[in-house]
Parts: sequence; C-alpha cells; structure tokens
Amino acid sequence: MLGALMGLCVAVTGCVTSPPIQEMSDARQAVAAAEQADAARYAPVPLGDARRFIAYAEEQIRSEDYALARNNALRAKNRAVQALQVSEAAARGVN
Repeated sequence: MLGALMGLCVAVTGCVTSPPIQEMSDARQAVAAAEQADAARYAPVPLGDARRFIAYAEEQIRSEDYALARNNALRAKNRAVQALQVSEAAARGVN
C-alpha cells in the first residue's frame, strides 16, 4: 500500500515538474500573431502584459518552478490573444 502511494505521488509530481514547453511555444506564437496585427499600436497594454508573463515564465523555468511557469505561459497566451482580438477589431473599424 505504501509503495503504491509513493508511486502515485512520484507520478503526479512528475507531471507537474516538467517544463511547460508547449505552453511557452503557444504563448510565443500568440505574441507573434498579435505583433503582426499591430497590437503595439492598438492593444499595447495586453501585449505588454503578455510579454511580461513570458519573461516571468522564462525566469521560473530557469529556477525550475515549472508549475508557476506554466501558469504564466498560459496567462501570456491569453493576454496575447486578447491583444490580437483588439487589434483585429481596430483594423476592421469596430470599436
């Protein structure tokens, strides 16, 4: 019983302790898309937030705080998507 419990703990911890590679890639792609849509002009605040969250995530990856890094990568992606949506709406003339 104890062995099974320890195995489960190791398995669960293993999932949490892996670097958020996909999340970081998704966040960077979302920022790039927002930048191409001129988010620096139309949505500078959410774009700046996205860049800042990516920087935080990179620092956390270096310190092996993968759970927090994953959270910040997801936050970065969400803010970049928001910046992209605002930029696309502005380009269409929608307020």
